[in-house]
Amino acid sequence: MSEVLLNYIKGVCREGAGADTFANENPSKRGSELNRAQASTEADVEAAITVASAAFKTWSRTPVAHRQAIVESFLGALAAGRDELAQIVSMENGKTIRESRGEVDSALLEGRHHLRQVTVFAGESAPDPDGDVTAWEQYHPLGVVGVISPWNYPMNVMCRKTLPALLTGNTVVFKPASYTPWSAAFMAGLFDEAGVPAGVFNCVFGRGSSIGNRLIGDPRVRAISFTGSTEVGRRIQSMAAAGFTRTQLELGGKNALIVLADADMDAAIEATIKAGFGCAGQWCTSTSRVLLVPEIAEAYTEKLLARCAAMQVGDPLDEATDMGPVAGASQFNAIAASIEKAVSEGANLRCGGISDNDGGYYVLPTVFDGVTREMSIFREEIFGPVLALSTVKDLDEALQWANDCDYGLSSAIFTRDMPAALRYVREIEAGMAHVNIHSGFKTPELPFGGWKDSGFGPPENGLTGLEFFLERKAVYIGAT
Repeated sequence: MSEVLLNYIKGVCREGAGADTFANENPSKRGSELNRAQASTEADVEAAITVASAAFKTWSRTPVAHRQAIVESFLGALAAGRDELAQIVSMENGKTIRESRGEVDSALLEGRHHLRQVTVFAGESAPDPDGDVTAWEQYHPLGVVGVISPWNYPMNVMCRKTLPALLTGNTVVFKPASYTPWSAAFMAGLFDEAGVPAGVFNCVFGRGSSIGNRLIGDPRVRAISFTGSTEVGRRIQSMAAAGFTRTQLELGGKNALIVLADADMDAAIEATIKAGFGCAGQWCTSTSRVLLVPEIAEAYTEKLLARCAAMQVGDPLDEATDMGPVAGASQFNAIAASIEKAVSEGANLRCGGISDNDGGYYVLPTVFDGVTREMSIFREEIFGPVLALSTVKDLDEALQWANDCDYGLSSAIFTRDMPAALRYVREIEAGMAHVNIHSGFKTPELPFGGWKDSGFGPPENGLTGLEFFLERKAVYIGAT
């Protein structure tokens, strides 16, 4: 019998209220079972919220320096477990081992930033207009926070939400994605190793449809930080609004890359490959639409096709692999259906499609050209290694097409023309704008979030990554 991953509540691993479990499949080996995880019930969520609520009373009064010391210990344990965790992520997620190591490194970079940032994140004194009043802004933690993380970056996104929440004095109930429970269990072990007090961090496994409503609807949960699909984000926002529960929603994307005639062609191609096919195209900031001016459309397309043909798709643990499988059966079937739909609507399939390697959920790097604004492939998020190429007349039309979308998370342009680049920055309707850099690039010092249907609430990272988890209080003290 496979190992069963247990919930982590009040500092111990414990069995759930029910006996049901679900399988954790390795997407590179169909039908495999890495382990099983508890299919938790609402009673398990209730238990986690109760202990987190009790732990908040002490944790919220714990000095910031002590919280920092515990998070610093956690980051040290994460660095020491980098290679083991990367293997776990690759086995249950499907991304290449190099990408998984990069995910751990990104979490360490962001975590160290939050660790430094919280030191100077304190109330600011206000002017003294009357000469006998002292005033300042004071911050207070919210309470219990629900963190719901995705399967595509199962530990990095969890850290990006959880560490700021803990550093600012909140307690956490974490629900990982059902595709990636093993990495969540590993992370819970690191928090335990770091000495996080019992009840401050809790992890409950299960399907969102079974336990998510209980987490969102409990009045003791004062905030929900969620990364996932726009459809699920809408439901969370609707439920949270009933209780005035604060939300931070990082949602879908259909990110456009514009390539102008004066662009560095090779750099643009490499950016397309990295952002379009990294994590098998399963990241919210991936490039999925490419808008090309006529002067370079043919040359760009031919170079891109050659690069796709040279990519090695296979075992994610093989150091030579360029792209692993997609995350699982439902993801595979959805991508396959999107490819079929694009063909039926008249898009021209230039390369890729479903792999003949049926040992895992493999999709080849896929490129369509001749894509128009009316086609589904231009508008709908596929969340897979599928690129839609369109030819536009000029920058004017490129911006019109790029903005003709319900999503607005990330974007990019390649050009040597600085006025054109600055116009793109002004006019693009997205939360992130990249000039001569791929659409997935980010740093923890700046906010990470989208416009339109790509996000709601304060973005992650930057100052807002901490501010989301805090209440403000204006304090005025008069002279006696």
